Amino acid sequence: KLFYGDNLEVLRSRIKDESVDLCYIDPPFNSKRNYNQIYNNIGGEDRAQSQAFVDTWIWDDRAVEGFSQIMGNEGNRFTSQTIELINGLCKVLKEGSLLAYLVHMTLRIVEIRRVLTPSGSFYLHCDQTASHYLKLVMDSIFCSRGGDFKREIIWSTTDTSGFKSQAKNWIRSHDTILFYTKSEKYFFKKLYWDNNPDYLKRFKKVDENGEKYRDDRPGGRRQYEKDLKGKTIGDVWDDIDSFQQASTNPEYLGYPTQKREAILQRILQASSADGSVILDAYCGCGTTVAVAQRLNRNWIGIDITYQSIAV
Repeated sequence: KLFYGDNLEVLRSRIKDESVDLCYIDPPFNSKRNYNQIYNNIGGEDRAQSQAFVDTWIWDDRAVEGFSQIMGNEGNRFTSQTIELINGLCKVLKEGSLLAYLVHMTLRIVEIRRVLTPSGSFYLHCDQTASHYLKLVMDSIFCSRGGDFKREIIWSTTDTSGFKSQAKNWIRSHDTILFYTKSEKYFFKKLYWDNNPDYLKRFKKVDENGEKYRDDRPGGRRQYEKDLKGKTIGDVWDDIDSFQQASTNPEYLGYPTQKREAILQRILQASSADGSVILDAYCGCGTTVAVAQRLNRNWIGIDITYQSIAV
């Protein structure tokens, strides 16, 4: 099912308690950036309309209403830990863009936890802008009710060797994915490097003994394909490239914050099974639901822009 509208309203009115096995979201990051998004239609004959995507938050009436819902524990939805956390953050951050963003996310994460099955998992994709605050929010919502923080996954988005940048300090080259479970009884299947065909494509060179290797790691160090056998994929993912601007990759649809299908494939294979229900409450151009469809999962997608729903 695909829902067009505010994901908070859809979650509260249309998604039942404990009906989702896995939720992944890649919400706005409060990056204070304006994006220009261009979609290509399915046939490719022409370009769909362009629209500005603004990832900037302000302390407005909607933020005030959301803050009031949390402080007043509307519908008995919020734990005392969440109420105290948001109240404390208000004193520290004051009424501004970051607090508005965190109020927005808190309202929705509470609903995501509600709709997860007892064995369900939640992956939140974010960056350095607010990841440390979001972890506090997640802890207050999940850990206070029997859930647990499992891993902070680092997605290395760019190979920075020989990379030139206008950055005035360290080059930003990773995103963070926070992994939580609703309880200690959760579904998880280990994945192995030697079963990843996309990663194995990197082992193009052959040494004098006929062994395949790659030497595109820092310092030209060699990594051999044979050494991957039985090696579990960990929480640092450096094998999945990000889209470059105006990418020619066939996956690329022109969506400004689009992520690679390989990320979602890894998450879905590890934390769901055939027939599981997958939720993406910020589904954008539909990467999560496309991968779910291919992997024989049921899916629910929500987005507030009709361009995303059309794609």
